[in-house]
Amino acid sequence: MKHTVPILLAALSVLAPRALAQSELDALWKDPVFQKQFVAGYGINAELEPRITPEEVVLLEKVRPLMSENLPKAEEALKKGMKPDCSAVLDYNLGSLQFQQDRMPEALESFGRAVAKFPSFRRAWRNLGLIHVRSGNFDGAIGSFIKMLELGGGGDAYAFGLLGFAYASKQDYQPAEAAYRNALLMQPDNTEWRLGLTRCVFRQEKYADCVGLLDVLIAKYPEKAEFWMLQAHAYLGLKEPLKAAVDFEALERLGKATADSSQTLGDIYVGEKLMDLASRSYQRAIELDAQQPVERPLRSAELLASRGATRQSRQLVAKIRERMEERLDDGSRRRLLKLEARNATAEGGGAEVARVLEEVVRLDPLDGEALMLLGAHHTRENQPDQAIFYYERAASLESFAAAARVRHAQVLAGQGRYAEALPLLRSAQESRPREDVARYLEQVERLAKARR
Repeated sequence: MKHTVPILLAALSVLAPRALAQSELDALWKDPVFQKQFVAGYGINAELEPRITPEEVVLLEKVRPLMSENLPKAEEALKKGMKPDCSAVLDYNLGSLQFQQDRMPEALESFGRAVAKFPSFRRAWRNLGLIHVRSGNFDGAIGSFIKMLELGGGGDAYAFGLLGFAYASKQDYQPAEAAYRNALLMQPDNTEWRLGLTRCVFRQEKYADCVGLLDVLIAKYPEKAEFWMLQAHAYLGLKEPLKAAVDFEALERLGKATADSSQTLGDIYVGEKLMDLASRSYQRAIELDAQQPVERPLRSAELLASRGATRQSRQLVAKIRERMEERLDDGSRRRLLKLEARNATAEGGGAEVARVLEEVVRLDPLDGEALMLLGAHHTRENQPDQAIFYYERAASLESFAAAARVRHAQVLAGQGRYAEALPLLRSAQESRPREDVARYLEQVERLAKARR
């Protein structure tokens, strides 16, 4: 089985990355620790930041008490005392007040004036980056954070984490991974950074890293279905299907299994030759979503039959008929009938095989596979004339002609009619040469000569 493409698609759809990440971002914005860091120190750092005049110090001291008591009054008082050429520190403080009142465009403008006046204003670059992330301007966020880092230091967990978020939103996962790792180093208990890093390593197919990160998340949040789901797909990426099966079974116990997860679990069990478990999982997928495309469970039933799991295939066919019968189109109905015929043949059900296959041919007189199966059935039942009848019909179809002529010849040879079988074998070999047919042709030629 080839898991790679469906695994990646399924796992990525499980998390719905942008929507989930946005909810995490909103939660982060309400984090009191984050808010405190954002507006930390309305004052200045004289060694690294813009100079401020004595008059401006007096203004800030006057406004400071209001900053924790009445934000609109603090803003009004600060604006009243600001001049066009005032220190960038005042613009920075105004931006912080506007941020706290959730007026992001105005805060962005204020921080922009601060860095225009003083390009080395590291704290202002940091806050610009944070607000750009909030507004979805990821290029602006990356540029601001990089400028902050170039100025030396200033890289706290929130800045690195949101830098990672910005890169990941642009699907640039290598720098996103590096940023998230720095954030997680500083805040190892932060779920958002760990989950962001997990997404990045999964996107880069670093499945072992992904599994390790998810171990921590699952231990902390065992009820989160998306963590179990993503780890299961990471195990599949590592080619450890039984470990993936454990995670998918955990979803079942949580009551969070989906049709997709049950279908994938069934595929795993087929690969491990656990056919009863496979059939159970495939049936569960139908129960979870009876409106899914019929193709998927039908393919699963055919897969079970092809692996010799006739009983389990019949169980799944019964579930398809029970829950999806009314949605079968003519093509699906014929496939299901032929599958039932193959299963019945494997279990020795002669009369049932003929009945089912004749129904297929009634629905589509040009169904070459059904005609071939009917020919084989009548051959087994020692009814050569009827077998030849169906093989001749199949031989009129180009894609089945060679195989039908070989089977027709085999029926004739079984009756000792070697001379009649030879033209059929030669015709089949001319249109579609096969080594086994060539050997059989030689044997029939020798027998035909011996009869003369």
